[in-house]
Amino acid sequence: MVTVYLYDVKYTIKKKNLKGVLIMKKTIQIVIQILFLTLFILLIIFNKVQLWMGLFIFSVIATLLLGRFYCGWVCPINTVMKFVGWIKMKLHIRSFNIPGFLKKPWLRFVFLGFFIATFVLTLITGNKLPILPILFIAGIILSLFFSEELWHCYFCPYGTILSLPGTKSVHYLNINQDLCVSCGICKKVCTANSVKEEDKKYEIVKKDCLLCMKCSQECPQHAIRYK
Repeated sequence: MVTVYLYDVKYTIKKKNLKGVLIMKKTIQIVIQILFLTLFILLIIFNKVQLWMGLFIFSVIATLLLGRFYCGWVCPINTVMKFVGWIKMKLHIRSFNIPGFLKKPWLRFVFLGFFIATFVLTLITGNKLPILPILFIAGIILSLFFSEELWHCYFCPYGTILSLPGTKSVHYLNINQDLCVSCGICKKVCTANSVKEEDKKYEIVKKDCLLCMKCSQECPQHAIRYK
């Protein structure tokens, strides 16, 4: 009886400690996101937004090691999208279903091609087109009416680029199959459709994972870790 009691006490303490760690990690993530969002806005105000591309290029290279941390921790579009999603949830506003014709796998590469062509055109002509601010506004507008999945999986040119080095990333989110109870919460909360199910086993496709950490934070078994 004493042994069982001590075990329960240790389990309760461990659970509370884990919860505290998760809250701390989430707070740090939000602070970092706000800092990068502020930097992005300041670069727009001072007409230096092209410097953001330098940060993005660095992120593409770093993705080979760290995974798509840019998407989950740096991207200003994703940061504002999360805020919009939070407001919609509080106000019980439902998103429209994503039309089937927008779910074509090749569509994301069409948008990527358009993005690259426009960017190259600005370099050749010397005309400063507000490409990044336009993408920022477009992403936010889409999130007002549709789920984040539409932008992350089919529209975002940044995500399409990062998915390429993301296939080879050394570090990524992983589901511990020994701890997983196949509840499916990770798949439900994923906004990038990166959690796949096969034979009631869940796996995270690292090239699609935004490293937003939502699945790790919501997992009741604490079975998802960044490794």
